[in-house]
Amino acid sequence: MKTKVLFIDDDRDLSELIKLMLTKMKFEVETANNGIDGLKKAYVFRPDVIVLDVMMPDMDGWQTCERFREMTDVPIIMLTALGSQDEVIKGLNLGADDYLVKPITADELGARIRAVLRRVSRSSDSNGSKKTEPIFTQDNLVVDLDKYEVTIDGERIDLSPTEFKLLAVLVKYKGRVLPHEFLLTEVWGPEYVGEIDYLRLYISYLRRKLESDPSNPNLIHNEWGVGYRFG
Repeated sequence: MKTKVLFIDDDRDLSELIKLMLTKMKFEVETANNGIDGLKKAYVFRPDVIVLDVMMPDMDGWQTCERFREMTDVPIIMLTALGSQDEVIKGLNLGADDYLVKPITADELGARIRAVLRRVSRSSDSNGSKKTEPIFTQDNLVVDLDKYEVTIDGERIDLSPTEFKLLAVLVKYKGRVLPHEFLLTEVWGPEYVGEIDYLRLYISYLRRKLESDPSNPNLIHNEWGVGYRFG
């Protein structure tokens, strides 16, 4: 069965070009030229992944992403000309799974779509597995990989799937310095090996949720120029 991609962008020429190129890559593609039509088509088309522009009339990509997250956990890739760090952070905070800045080749977009779907698939497989995973403790922090649960002093801490996956990799290699490239490959996939800003952003998310003093971390340590170490 083909992977179904919903591409939402007010640039009709770009939409048709992307549809043609992704179709050649064996994706099934539907397009919409604004957020409202995108929401309607998603309800009927049931996409496996959504590629979403930001600068659109009436309902922009930020609003559209929020609406999608109210109704579905389908992976969302934001594809836009807006490329500042604040805008990337905003997109990820709204629930996007990836953020790409135009211009981008169809081959790269196809690779990112497959990478996002692999992450979702691996997460689903691990959640449905009967295999008992270990429980890691550090001071008052408990990470239960089997229950997909993190607690501090017995109180549950809500983590996003990506945050939990990053923490799981860190605790599995407790005490070892893990290079940036290793963490990016393990959590996001090999296509993201150069996206160190992604890693820094999610490390900051984890520190805010887990550290008593995020500015002076006691759990997740930065080894300058190399990577991160847990514990």
